[in-house]
This record gives sequence, structure tokens and C-alpha cells, in this order.
Amino acid sequence: MHNVITLVFVCSVLLAPLAAADGPTCAERLGWPAGSRVVIFHVDDSGMCHDANVGTIEAIEKGVATSTSIMMPCAWVPEFAHYLEEHPDTDAGIHLTLTSEWKSYRWGPVAGKPAVPGLVDEEGCLWHDVPQVMFKATPDEVETEIRAQIDRALSMGIQPTHLDSHMGTLFASFPFFQRYVKVGIEKNIPILMPGGHMQYIAAEAPFMIDTARKQGEELWAAGLPVIDDIHTGGYDEVGSKDKKSNIIRFLKNVRPGITEFIVHCTRTSETFQHISSSGPNRLAELEAMLDPDVKAVIEEEGIILTTWRELKQRRDRIKDPEQ
Repeated sequence: MHNVITLVFVCSVLLAPLAAADGPTCAERLGWPAGSRVVIFHVDDSGMCHDANVGTIEAIEKGVATSTSIMMPCAWVPEFAHYLEEHPDTDAGIHLTLTSEWKSYRWGPVAGKPAVPGLVDEEGCLWHDVPQVMFKATPDEVETEIRAQIDRALSMGIQPTHLDSHMGTLFASFPFFQRYVKVGIEKNIPILMPGGHMQYIAAEAPFMIDTARKQGEELWAAGLPVIDDIHTGGYDEVGSKDKKSNIIRFLKNVRPGITEFIVHCTRTSETFQHISSSGPNRLAELEAMLDPDVKAVIEEEGIILTTWRELKQRRDRIKDPEQ
């Protein structure tokens, strides 16, 4: 659950509405009609293991998931990269990974220990949790590792549609966040950041609404799209029936604008229990993405599903209307 805590913390410190309550939503700014409710169902953690790859692919090909992001330091990234070679239209970003949280299945930095010693623990792996990264690593080391992960993706033929942050680590301190924004703008890659009405993030931390509005405008001015909100309900450890109900409730209540709903879809095999105890929750999220009732509610509610690729294409057309 520290993922949620970190995300709420950063939003309270760094983020503010890109669009005022009575102004256009981020969806409107990107060309959708007023009142449009646009959703990205985003699958975190592809590349982490084979089971995660299978679940991600199933959620996108057979379910309502529209996007994913890849953990570049992990062992099963090549398998997912090969999938992308055969399915180049898949909306795949980079899940910038600065932690290695499990007990027995772990990974080290892409840049290597000599380049980023402050990111590495006594086992030669990335630190287990966000506070350790905050107190041990420098912003320069964080930026070095961010760039190394992007470079690895590009060298494997992956053209990332966006960047986001595993366990919210890049949101844990303002210097880390600045490097995240810097690299995204420099490389012209959209980054995950709510900057609109923040319906759900505001409910978790209402004191953040009036803070740092200009950061969203900086991203917009740099030519990158910004979304209205993030729903972190995918982190809730509930059963399959409750997971489905949560998603249906979200679809019926989501405000106009662009909202990303985060899930972790895994087709758990016998070996996943040796990685993490989160298998039942991840399987429940996959089943919810595949459930025909969820698809039916999307149609009934007139929800528009989108991808980070489409957001960037729409933002580019605004910069160059002839595209």
C-alpha cells in the first residue's frame, strides 16, 4: 500500500489543477467534445515476470485494458519486447523502476552499480522501498538510471509512448520529480501526471488542490499532454467480485476529462507465489478487465477508451494543425 501513500504524497506537494474547475478539461484541450469521459485502463509491471506478461497481453487483447508500462530492469523484459515487435500498435511505456521490493525475486539497476551506487543495496539490487531510495540516492543517480532504462528500451526497439514511476518513487521528492519532468520534456515523451480536476486524487488528499498548477502548464507548454486524474483503486486488495464492482462504480461516477485507472494484471502460475503474495489481487484485476459486464458498462456510459499514444498524437496536432 505504500504505492498509494507515495502517490498521494507527491500529488499533495507537487500537483495542481491544469484546468480550473469551471474551465476546459484536459480532454477538451486535446480535442474531445465537452463532457467527454475518457479513460486509460493502464496495466503496470509488464516485463516483471512471465506471468505478468501473459496477464498484460490478455488484458489488452481480450479485455478493456488500453495501455501498459514495462519494468526495464527485470528479467522478462525481452519476452515482452518480442511481443511488441509483433504487435507494434500496443501502447507501451516505461515503468521507471528504482526499487526492487520482493524478498527473493529481485533486480539491479540498468546503469550498473558503479554508475549509481546510491541506488544499490547490500545484495546488489535496487532498494526494497521508497524511503530507502529517498535517503540513499542522489538526484544525479536517479537521472542516470532513468536515462539508462530509456536507452535500454530504445536499444531493444521499444518506442515508449509514456513514462511513469514504479511505486511512485519519482514522486517521493521534488528533486527526483524534477529529473523525471526534465527527461520527459527533453525526450518528448509524455509523463504520468494528473493536472486537471483530480476527482479521485483530491478525495484522498483534499489539501493538494491549489498547489503547483504551473507544473502542469510547463508540461503542456513543452508540447506534452496532461491528464485530469488518476484512480489508484487498482491497488486495493479485494476479491474478484469487489474488484469488478469497484471498476463499474468508477465508470459510472468518473467525471468528464481524462482519467487513468491503474491495474496490475497477472495470469498467476504456481511460481508466482514465490515472488509475491499479491497474486490473488493481480488475478482479480485481470478477471475484471476481461469481464463482459465491465465492457457493457463502458458502452452504456459512453466512456471513451484511449491510450497515451493517442494523447500525444492529439497534442502534436494542436501544435501543428496540418498533421
